[in-house]
Amino acid sequence: MAAQAARLEADIALAQALADASGRAIRPYFRAAFDQQVKSDASPVTQADREAEAAIRALLERERPQDGIIGEEYGEERADAERVWVLDPIDGTRSFIAGRPIFGTLIALLEQGRPILGVIDQPISGERWIGAVGRSTLLNGAPVRSRRDRPLNQAIFATTAPWFCPAFETLQQKTGDTLLGGDCYNYALLASGQVDLVIEEGLKLYDYAALVPVVEGAGGVMTDWSGAPLGLGGSGQVVAAANVALLAEALPLLESSRN
Repeated sequence: MAAQAARLEADIALAQALADASGRAIRPYFRAAFDQQVKSDASPVTQADREAEAAIRALLERERPQDGIIGEEYGEERADAERVWVLDPIDGTRSFIAGRPIFGTLIALLEQGRPILGVIDQPISGERWIGAVGRSTLLNGAPVRSRRDRPLNQAIFATTAPWFCPAFETLQQKTGDTLLGGDCYNYALLASGQVDLVIEEGLKLYDYAALVPVVEGAGGVMTDWSGAPLGLGGSGQVVAAANVALLAEALPLLESSRN
């Protein structure tokens, strides 16, 4: 147990260093001039996305050459390794381009396909959430907790856009309030007790892997739309709830939207 705890401490320290490196690459471009292109899936990518992921990868190759890497911008290296780092250098690139500080860097560590460590880093506001299996989620070193007392009809429901949630209209009617935009920042706010429910589809592994330990370490729950755990090979249909009771209210609405 002591060796396992020591390894997790080393993983967390490395994840912090990776987030630091990413932030140093991103900040000079925020609300400044940078190159940008449109990828084959019609999503934007910027010079900051690519430089941030390159900085993370360089540090990983030096510190953990045996570990795998899956990144949004530069693909896979040793993806069949027992331990794999999953990277999204800027989750919310459209917000970054628009100068909105609600994007984030996502860094996850998977062990045998399951997320055991996750970081959501907002390099402009200086907010960093860290979640690890068996530990409480921390925001800048202080524990955070998701809300326990909000039923669905009082819940704050968030999604990046209505087309990410086929049950959007139903949820908008049945929840207390609805927020649009936010990408990974919504999940961080859920962990901090500000948002209660986040639902989206079409996510890739690098979009959600880091979110799972952060949400669950704060007392929330995160599954796919059928209630199954999220990990390698997931469907990309994601629901995060502040508590188990709220998840139980939300899942039937998602099921009905698919019928």
